[in-house]
Amino acid sequence: MNIKVLGSGCKNCKRLEENVIAALKKLNKEAVVEKVTNMQDIMSYNIMSTPALVVDGKVLFSGRVPSSETLAEMLK
Repeated sequence: MNIKVLGSGCKNCKRLEENVIAALKKLNKEAVVEKVTNMQDIMSYNIMSTPALVVDGKVLFSGRVPSSETLAEMLK
């Protein structure tokens, strides 16, 4: 599983990355978690706001920071 956290590096982007890592631990799953801060790369996903989460090339959401519990449900 390849997970990308899209964002400029703001507080919410960092919190999303932390929540993703916590969700993966809850599920006992391993994944590559990558932070994408380059605006050209972020714009290629056609999102309107950050942070955003991309799993295996598919945008799951943007503009919010779900809890680790909610993320665990999404990543099952």
